[in-house]
Amino acid sequence: MSLSATAASAIAEVGAVLDRAIPQQVEAMAAPLLTANRIALYGVGREGLMMKSLAMRLFHLGLDAHVVGDMTTPSLGAGDLLLVSAGPGQLSTVEALIEVAKTAGAATLCVTATPDGPAPRRVDHVIHLEAQTMANDQNGGQSVLPMGSLYEAVQFLFFEMLVLHLRDKMGLSADAMRANHTNLE
Repeated sequence: MSLSATAASAIAEVGAVLDRAIPQQVEAMAAPLLTANRIALYGVGREGLMMKSLAMRLFHLGLDAHVVGDMTTPSLGAGDLLLVSAGPGQLSTVEALIEVAKTAGAATLCVTATPDGPAPRRVDHVIHLEAQTMANDQNGGQSVLPMGSLYEAVQFLFFEMLVLHLRDKMGLSADAMRANHTNLE
């Protein structure tokens, strides 16, 4: 298969997952984000990179968003939200952070491809993005993309659609978001 054909297949795969997730999953994720005082985000590996990109956009929206592990991440408590990614449904660090947040009284949300996994079963809100991850890429994985790339690509675009939805719900303009962008580049 040519690279152009592979790219077209990958784009079609991402589109199919987004078609299944939008708008229901976007709205389900928007509600807890809009009511949270503080939002802490966490993911591992490439999923972690997608969570960092979402944290940046939430900050651009004016929300109090932080990446777990950064030195300036505040503690969470009642009224706050821990937002984690666990594509395969089971990641030990994600599960540990969920327990810490719940014990502190924070709400919890998990973005996952495996909603029946141990991590999603422990949270208050589950966002299901039905895509291949590292957990199911072997023995005939269906995506043309390697390993968990389909899930990660879907996360990026899903999060951008979420941000547009949040921006509209918050009554913000593109210029208002841009005003929150750093000038230290």
